[in-house]
This record gives sequence, C-alpha cells and structure tokens, in this order.
Amino acid sequence: MPVENADNVVSLGEGGTPLLRSDRLGSAAGFPDLWIKDESGNPTGSFKARGLSAAVSKGTELGFSRIAVPSAGNAGGAAAAYAARAGMKCDVFLPDDTPDLFRVECERYGANVTLVHGLIDACGKLVAQGAAEGKWHDVSTLKEPYRVEGKKTLGYELAEDLGWELPDVVLYPTGGGTGLIGMWKAFGEMERLGWIGAKRPRMIAVQAEGCAPIPKAFAEGKAVAERWENAATYASGLRVPKPFADFLILAILRESSGDAVTVTDEEMRKAEDEIGAAEGMFVCPEGAATWAAAKKLAAGGRLDARSQVVLFNTGTGFKYA
Repeated sequence: MPVENADNVVSLGEGGTPLLRSDRLGSAAGFPDLWIKDESGNPTGSFKARGLSAAVSKGTELGFSRIAVPSAGNAGGAAAAYAARAGMKCDVFLPDDTPDLFRVECERYGANVTLVHGLIDACGKLVAQGAAEGKWHDVSTLKEPYRVEGKKTLGYELAEDLGWELPDVVLYPTGGGTGLIGMWKAFGEMERLGWIGAKRPRMIAVQAEGCAPIPKAFAEGKAVAERWENAATYASGLRVPKPFADFLILAILRESSGDAVTVTDEEMRKAEDEIGAAEGMFVCPEGAATWAAAKKLAAGGRLDARSQVVLFNTGTGFKYA
C-alpha cells in the first residue's frame, strides 16, 4: 500500500468483508459453486470505502487540505466520510437526479454538495476545472493513483478467502471499473510474491442495458469505448457513459478470456429479490446485475455454470429503497 507512515492512515474499519457461499441461490439455477463477495458492510455501505480510504490517507501524507470528487452516489459518500475523518474539506459533485439519500449522506459528513444538470462526466469536468484552478485535489476515478491501490485489496482478500487460489470466474458490476483494474493488479502482485500461481479468473464486466459502452466496445473488438448517449438506469453506479480507463478494462477482459454483458433494470430488480429471498442479503442493483448476468451468460453458453463463480455485490440495497 502506498502510505509510507502509518500515522497517516485514515480508516473507518473498511475491508475484511465476507465471501459468502451461496448454495441456495446457485442450486436453483444450476450453479453448484457460487459465491458472493459482499461489500455492503463497509463504512458508508459500499466498496468505495476501500479506494477513498487509500486516497485520503495518501492525501493526508502529501499535505492536501481539500479534495473533490464527481460521483453517482457511493463514491461521494465515502470521500466525504474519510475527508471528515482526516479533517479535510470535501466537495462532491452529483448529477441532479441522484437519489436524494446520497446527497443527504454527503452533507451529513460535512461535505459541500453541488448538484449538476447532466451525468457523472459533466460533474467530472467541473472537478477537473476546479483542480486546474488550484481549488482542491481531484480524486476522480483513476485521475489519481491511490483509489485503485485501495480497491486492489479486493483481489488480495479474494485469494485469501479461497485458500490462495483464485476462482474460475469473477463477475463485476462495472461503472468506472477501478475495482476490476485493482483486482487484476493484485493478482499480478501476488504471483510475483509467490502467494499464487499463474491461474487467473475470467473477468466479466456487467453493465446496464441503458448504459453499456464496455459491452459494445468489447463486442466490436475496439480498444476504447465510445460515449454512450442518453445513458439511463436506476443502478446509478453503472450510469457512466464513458469510463476514463475503458482501455484498461477492455484489455483485462480480453487478456483473461473474459466477457462483457448487459442486463436490463427489470432483470436487476428480479435478481435483487432472488438474492434476498435465497440468501438473506439486501444487495444494491449493481450487485444484483452480476447474478442476472451470470444466468444470462450460462443460458447462452458463454459461461460454464459448473465453474467456481464469484459475484461482487458492491454495496447495500438500503440506499436505493
């Protein structure tokens, strides 16, 4: 991890989330070795805590006093919470149709919230402009190197949870894609350390049908994605019309013999109910999308349901109630 002095670590107890075997859910659909990595128990209720803890910790070490972030919701809450913990000022820019609870959460942590007409890329332009003017440090997805360092702990934990073996398949809800990129980085680091072998899981990116730049680019064999116009999905974390690191995401999918798939909002809602009823987990729509995708891929012959399959639930469903 990038922090050199442990006194600069800013933590709220993030990480160490459970990898839960999901036999009841899996057996009903022909998946005998199904697991869910449940990130909903993190501080601020999502996996974003991992990346923002690392970014704010390093920002503390580098002497930053103010950060800013564009967000679809969860990243803003995490940035605001860790900034508060560190005694930093925080500015969060949210699309103006973001569910209201996300704004309330950011404000509860003392952040200055700006609602922007447009999507997350419009928010990102304002954050970048302010950073260029010296107002704050920009902690946008992959615009700085530390959030991905926090997210790579997902990969370390996955290997540790499975006895230093990696699963056959990982399905990951992909907005900005930092977690997918971070896990791939972690796998390489662990192999160099001698902790794991050369085996890698098939990495599968899951997006919403109403905002699917990665599956489109993947299917067309392109190295980068085109901006998705009129992006629309209730899974706000997936409403990213053009990921900044699309070229890295697409390269990882191809290197891992992976895939990219879309699911509808209705398929996500159904999957939320199925996971809740079978496993007692109130997952976010982005997490539910991975279960809908797994079933769709298996039905289409693009995924062997007998494989060891790990779904990532990236946050709590309570924020979407």
